[in-house]
Amino acid sequence: METRAHYVAVGAFVLAVIFLAFVAILWIGKTEFAEETKRYYIFFRGSVAGLNKGSQVQYNGIPVGRVVDIRVDPDNLEQIQVSVEIDTSIVDIKSDAEAFLETNILNGISTVQIRGGTQQAAELVPRPGRKYAVINAGRSTLDEVKASVPELVADLKTVAHRLNDLLDEENRQAVSDTLRNIRSITGALVEPSKDVGEVVNNANRAVVELKSLLHDIEQSYVEKGGLKDQLSQTLGDADRLAKNLIDGSRQLQQLLQENRPGIRDFTQNTLNQVGDLVTDLQRFIAGVNRFAAEIERNPPVLFFGDRREGYRPR
Repeated sequence: METRAHYVAVGAFVLAVIFLAFVAILWIGKTEFAEETKRYYIFFRGSVAGLNKGSQVQYNGIPVGRVVDIRVDPDNLEQIQVSVEIDTSIVDIKSDAEAFLETNILNGISTVQIRGGTQQAAELVPRPGRKYAVINAGRSTLDEVKASVPELVADLKTVAHRLNDLLDEENRQAVSDTLRNIRSITGALVEPSKDVGEVVNNANRAVVELKSLLHDIEQSYVEKGGLKDQLSQTLGDADRLAKNLIDGSRQLQQLLQENRPGIRDFTQNTLNQVGDLVTDLQRFIAGVNRFAAEIERNPPVLFFGDRREGYRPR
């Protein structure tokens, strides 16, 4: 009985260990069981150095899968076929998404970066004749730089050739002459620097004298009996004169108002009589002028009278 009980205990212990191991395996691998993955193809042109099986696949910087296979495209030797598995519970790959190969410059490890994809776009599905859907491959910034290197080198060569043509013996001699002329002009400009310094000193003295003059003017304006007081007195006199003129105008207006009847009589009667008197005086003066002209023409008339006789009919 004791031996049978011992076997039962050992068997129970073994079963418990197996069960715990199975639970541990399930717990460790629960993420993989929970994942819903899809496989996609990506065809890259050029080198995929740094990319290996198990390399990370990211969608806008978020890990979403891994690389499961890398091989040369059997249909096109210029392309590299990369197979990736993506967790569709994290993201659904759209038809307008693009894949890029990015390499870490420090460690040389490459990752697949998937960017783009709009909410309105359709989900990416396999094309006819393809086992898996194909994510379009784009060119990363590094790829574009690498592609432009040959053109850049060609441009640099062209510039170097043009510089060599520009810096021939004749042009170098012209540059040397130009530098020599600049040195001569600089020396000519430095020589009259003393005269310039003297001009500056004279200008400084003129400024000091001008400041002194302005200070004197300010003192003469501010001090007692100066321009300020005289100007104030002049303004006061002008104000009083203006007031006197206003008062005189008012008095003259009042005087005219009081003597308006006499002025009206003077303008209507007296002025008419004065006009008649002026007319008579004009006639008198005209007669005197005629008399004076007659005396000047025939002076004896003043003493003997006019002896001329008129015609007497018989």
